[in-house]
Amino acid sequence: MMLEDLYRLLRSGHVQAQGVVDTITQPIVVLDQNFCVTTANNAFIRTFKIERDDILGRPFFDLGHGQWNIPELRQLIGNVIPKAAAVIGFEVKHDFAVIGQRTFLVDARRLVHPDDNSTNVLVLFDDVTDRQRNEAEMGFIIAEMRHRMKNLFAIVRAIARQTETKDRTAVEYRDALLGRLEVTLRSQEIADTSSSVDFEHLLTQAVGELGSDRMECDGPQIQLQSSRVLSTGMLFHELATNSVKYGALSVPDGRIHARWSEEHGPKGKSFLVCHWRELDGPPVPEPVRSGYGTQLIKGTAAHLGGSAELNYGPQGLAASIRIPL
Repeated sequence: MMLEDLYRLLRSGHVQAQGVVDTITQPIVVLDQNFCVTTANNAFIRTFKIERDDILGRPFFDLGHGQWNIPELRQLIGNVIPKAAAVIGFEVKHDFAVIGQRTFLVDARRLVHPDDNSTNVLVLFDDVTDRQRNEAEMGFIIAEMRHRMKNLFAIVRAIARQTETKDRTAVEYRDALLGRLEVTLRSQEIADTSSSVDFEHLLTQAVGELGSDRMECDGPQIQLQSSRVLSTGMLFHELATNSVKYGALSVPDGRIHARWSEEHGPKGKSFLVCHWRELDGPPVPEPVRSGYGTQLIKGTAAHLGGSAELNYGPQGLAASIRIPL
């Protein structure tokens, strides 16, 4: 029921008017010319946790030890109402003694009785505290989603541009691109689940179907901050990809041994040090030029504030990755 409907109902003096008003879920109060309470519905009583007998006939601005003596509301009712037919959606924020911090949209209008021309004031309160909080939370979620989508698109675009096309077929390019995108999305999902991630879990997810079943892991439980998950996952996925192309995972009997530990450096800094060693694979000659994979591994480690050393030998690739914790 809108303010205009209430106005017409109460102005008519219908015998059922009070009963109808009491069924309305929004708090409603009627004030006389001296701003004393003449009527208050059940919602008003429940919302503000007061007794009906304690407010009827009393000055509205004295209720609850003056909790309604709010400058904005006093100005609305005391000055605006006598000069205007109605005020709709006037926002009042106040820390009430009993119900705490609340925000109300106040609708009010003059209510002229036809019998004696006395002017009362009909005031309706709409509690929008939870609604505004939910809207703010939804706005934050949408903004965060847009931010993440923008960042993710930037990563996808960078991966697509930096995945080499030279000396590759369209199928090879597609597989390389999709593999990097898949580990990106998988790492992002892992990062979103908690504030920190177990390194071994991230490592096996990053290697994935490329060779996690042929990788031996040896190291203590170490937690990585979620902000480092995506870059670290991409780094080890690239090591696995290179192993599939040229190293131990390119032959049936090849395997990988990943061993890691936590080391303490100067000034109390801690580092994750992971030794990646490929075994029983073909000899891996040192590349003539630094390809995208090597650049990604070393560049990502440097971006994280660490380092990556790659050693090529007859037994296979041996990499030492150092990442600050």
